[in-house]
This record gives sequence, structure tokens and C-alpha cells, in this order.
Amino acid sequence: MGTWALDAFGNDYAMDWAQDLQEYKTLELVETTLDNVIDSTEEELEAPFAAEALAALDVIARLLGKPGAADPATAEVDEWVAACKKKITPPLLDKARLAFERIVSDSSELRQLWQESEHFAEWQAEVAALRLRVLGVSGAPAA
Repeated sequence: MGTWALDAFGNDYAMDWAQDLQEYKTLELVETTLDNVIDSTEEELEAPFAAEALAALDVIARLLGKPGAADPATAEVDEWVAACKKKITPPLLDKARLAFERIVSDSSELRQLWQESEHFAEWQAEVAALRLRVLGVSGAPAA
């Protein structure tokens, strides 16, 4: 995976997902992406699905008026969010909570990859900050 930053859009999978987002006028891709993580019957959550889900979760945060740090690389995402005008529903927030749980679990390949790096604590902090922006609660990082 080409990764250059800790944030949700700092990897190839998320940026490809962001390009796909431009084709939608609804939250269909966001919801489908979260469903892929939540409904997966695989024992291990593959890194690409987790990375895409973090991007979808970041879009939810932006739609809630809680964007992260400004980044020129996500200008198209910001434009999409500004044009979307869709409301985030309680069921979608429930899916967000379940997706966060799966992404930070021991069975997440993305978590395992970050755990093997020297930036694991920073990645955990970034995911916890995103969770706070989306759900209003911080998830204690797993040890």
C-alpha cells in the first residue's frame, strides 16, 4: 500500500476511493464502504477495506461539519461534501461505530501493518481523533 501520511486520505486506497466518490450524488458509496467492513465474514479485515472505510468515516465527519486539518489533496472531497447536503442519520452513525470497532480490532490487517511500524501510536491517535469527530466519543486505543 502506498502510504504517505497518517490521516484517512494518506494512502492510495483512500485516494482511489475519493475519486470514485465523485461519481455519486448520495451517501451510497459511504454506506456501502462501511457495510463492506461490518458485514465481512472474513476472519481478518483486509487493509484496503479498512483504509477505504476510514476515508468514508472522514467524509461523515466532514458532513457533520467536523473536518480535519485542511489538505490540498482532499479539495475534491471537500467540494463533494459541500455539494452533497445529505444528513447523517442515526443508523449510519451506528454503522460508523461498528466500522471503527472492526478497523482497530486485532483482526484488522491495517491495524497490524501500522502496529509493525514506528508510527503505530500516532496512527491510533489519528483514528481516535477521527472517531471523536464522527461519534463525539473517543475510543481508547487498544494496547
